[in-house]
Amino acid sequence: MGVTVDLDNADGFSSHWLPDTQDLVKWLSCAWQASAASDEPVNVSIRLVDRDGSAVLNRQYRARDYPTNVLSFPAQLPKTIIKLMEYTHLGDIVICPGIVEQEAQDQQKQLPAHWAHMAIHGFLHLLDYDHNSSVEAEKMESLEILALEKLGFSNPYLIG
Repeated sequence: MGVTVDLDNADGFSSHWLPDTQDLVKWLSCAWQASAASDEPVNVSIRLVDRDGSAVLNRQYRARDYPTNVLSFPAQLPKTIIKLMEYTHLGDIVICPGIVEQEAQDQQKQLPAHWAHMAIHGFLHLLDYDHNSSVEAEKMESLEILALEKLGFSNPYLIG
């Protein structure tokens, strides 16, 4: 049971600090528990992309012509395939390390804390949480804060 993560760093990003698969599993497992979604085994794929790759995906799938920190793509597998799987594949999260690092620096946040926030944020999108309205945003942010606090990270929405 729990969360498994397939990490794709095929481009060989070597930032000052990058999470490894164990970090990601720990963070997403905490978000999975905080969301109380279920205790079934789930899988997520995480791919690291550069700013250009992020911009292409953001433009293609969100009609926004700029790179972004994290994008989520929920799985859309046929039910016949899902029944054959030993776990539920929730989808794919795409993260741009360059943007995450720049945001952490600009916002004076510890890089691991900001990475955890971005990974959890993307994961909650796969669980159908969103921030399109203030009510939805409050629910999503509450789960992010809860999971991050359980991991020992401070509230990412507090300034200073």
